[in-house]
Amino acid sequence: MSRARQTRPPDQRRTRSTAVLLAIATVLLFGIVFSQSWFNLAFLRPSTSEQTLLLAALSAIIFLLLLTLTFVLFRNLVKLFAERRLGVLGSKFRTRMVIGALVLSSVPVILLCFFAYGLLNRSIVKWYSSPAEGVNRSTAAVANMLQRYAAQNALAEAQSIARAAETQKAYASGSFGGVINEFRRHELTLQGGFALALSCPQGSGGSLAACSSEASFQAPAAWPEMRAQVRLAKDSPVPLEIAGRLYMLGSEAAGANGLIITALPLPAEFTRTLNDLGASRQWYDGIAAQLKQVRRSYIGILLLVTVLLLFVSMWLAMFVARLVTRPVAALAEATQEISRGNLDYRVAVTAADELGDLVAKFNNMAAELDSNRSQLEASREELQQANSQLEQRRRQIETILENIPTGVLSLAPDQTITHANLALSRMLVPERPQPRLVTQAPVQLIGAPLGNFFPQDAIEDVAKLMRKADRMGSTTAQMEFPTAAGRLNAAVTVASLNHAGQQTGYVVVLEDLSDLMRAQRQAAWREVARRVAHEIKNPLTPIALSAERILRHLHRASPLSPRPGEQGQDSAEVIRGCAETIAASVETVRTLVDEFAALARFPTAQPQLNSLNAIVENALAMFRGRLDGVVLRTSLAHDIPRILIDPEAMRRAIANLVDNAAEALNGSMLKEIHVSTALLSSRDAVEVVVADTGHGVTAEAKEKLFLPYFSTKERGTGLGLAIVSRIVEEHRGSIRVEENSPLGTRFVIELPVEAAAKVAHA
Repeated sequence: MSRARQTRPPDQRRTRSTAVLLAIATVLLFGIVFSQSWFNLAFLRPSTSEQTLLLAALSAIIFLLLLTLTFVLFRNLVKLFAERRLGVLGSKFRTRMVIGALVLSSVPVILLCFFAYGLLNRSIVKWYSSPAEGVNRSTAAVANMLQRYAAQNALAEAQSIARAAETQKAYASGSFGGVINEFRRHELTLQGGFALALSCPQGSGGSLAACSSEASFQAPAAWPEMRAQVRLAKDSPVPLEIAGRLYMLGSEAAGANGLIITALPLPAEFTRTLNDLGASRQWYDGIAAQLKQVRRSYIGILLLVTVLLLFVSMWLAMFVARLVTRPVAALAEATQEISRGNLDYRVAVTAADELGDLVAKFNNMAAELDSNRSQLEASREELQQANSQLEQRRRQIETILENIPTGVLSLAPDQTITHANLALSRMLVPERPQPRLVTQAPVQLIGAPLGNFFPQDAIEDVAKLMRKADRMGSTTAQMEFPTAAGRLNAAVTVASLNHAGQQTGYVVVLEDLSDLMRAQRQAAWREVARRVAHEIKNPLTPIALSAERILRHLHRASPLSPRPGEQGQDSAEVIRGCAETIAASVETVRTLVDEFAALARFPTAQPQLNSLNAIVENALAMFRGRLDGVVLRTSLAHDIPRILIDPEAMRRAIANLVDNAAEALNGSMLKEIHVSTALLSSRDAVEVVVADTGHGVTAEAKEKLFLPYFSTKERGTGLGLAIVSRIVEEHRGSIRVEENSPLGTRFVIELPVEAAAKVAHA
């Protein structure tokens, strides 16, 4: 059952609650500061006792919150340094995080604080400096100038209208239609304002005679309100508000008792600007009286923001460090548990992002380790059993190798001995007396060179077999080794060991063929004696019959014969025929005896440097034009070097193979002989191939094909291939028979490319 590290829920809830409270307090403080700074809360500048009490309460809350946060921060710092002194896991990382956050945040915050303090101090001083006063006065002067300018324009319009001829006629006649026309001509210059034509009869307060905008005035009731303003406009122009809009008035007398009033509107933005300027002037005058109080207030806000920023940065650093160190500490504890062998341990600390992935992967790793340990234990038991079985098998194989009569030798890739059984040591006793090698146990020869086992004359032949095994995987050859007890005939098999394309060594197996060769020679000579007796008996029978016939005819040709003349003539013919038969039979016996003697007294090869291709072409020249219906093809390689070879013996061997191939094509539909030469890839041997498309050779016949007096032809003597094999062996080569593709037989001769002194003379 898995044992997981359980966290403490109360600690988690307490930590979460603390974090929430600190976050709320920080947001609240920042909100108050920013509201005071940017939204300019009016209730924070108390003018009544209630507002003063509210400000005091709010200041106390802010101070208590700041004090609480400072205490919590100081407590965490003290706890952090205490954990560092005690060597608590993760305390050093948290200390670095806090110090780093403090350094990174304090430098820019303090610099910003000093910069803001200087900027704020200079700004406050500039706000209340003489240039600021000048700006306020200039702003008021500009506003008055604009008003005067509008009033002058209004007066000029009124004078222009009043002095017009149509206006004078209208007041003289009492018909104000001409005034309306004059108003329309000045509609553009009125700039959206209006003009009034008033008649002032004697004894009346005046009445509205004409108006340029009926929508602006529906009745002469506006005149009483305007009369005082018109009177004042001549001295100092003051704007008049009509229907929520400011107008500057101008007036001029018209006729005997008339009056023309013009009103030019001030822009709406100008009106709002005047109002804002007035409010700003009042606010400026109020603040100017509290310059020190304002400076202290803003500097206090700046210090509060600085402290808050430092506190938040340090608290965030501790919070982030705790988020990192808690999973790391849990992982470290879990690592210690797993190092003690407790693979059931799991980490139950929750984490986010990469740390969460790390915790999950650690738990998966622990689970896999636990599973792998179980599998390893099972595998260890299986491996122990397998090792025990392998050890038993190794001992059995060693026992077999030490007790079998076949010699086994294993070699490293550098041809040094890695193992040799006792049979091989007993088999190869050096020709020259070397008691150390004879009495030495095989295990003591491990690491020795190959020459310590094989005689010097046989090392090159074994090396050639190794090179051939590299090409073909394994190869077998019959070799003779000189020993103290005589010459050892052995079948040497060399296998090249390869693993994943890498050569790992060789295995050399020697099988003593002395008894087998002796039995084969006895069987061969018995077969030879039987064949020779059979071959001799065949011509002796007609000789005996011919002799008996001669005797009978001689007896009949005696003087007692009744017809001696005729008898003599017949006897002469019979004797002549019998004599011819006897002569032919004797010639057959002589030929047989000559071939047998030639095999026994085969001439020794006389090797010399020659071109193999030239010898092949010389052997094929005697067949040109004599092979009826047979196609003779050649493929001779041009990279074959000159080798030590007896040209006459090798020419005779190749000619014998071509002659046999031509006879094998009798009755074959496809008659083709292909002769080729090639240099093997190892460049230590050349190859001569004679291939035909005949009927092929059976597997049983392949085994006896090179034995004397064995022939697959009805009238063959069975000595041709034996002579070829003898020639190839004297050149330290090999000959083999293979199946040709797609049909027929291939005879392959391999000859070594080596020094002349290594050609055998036997």
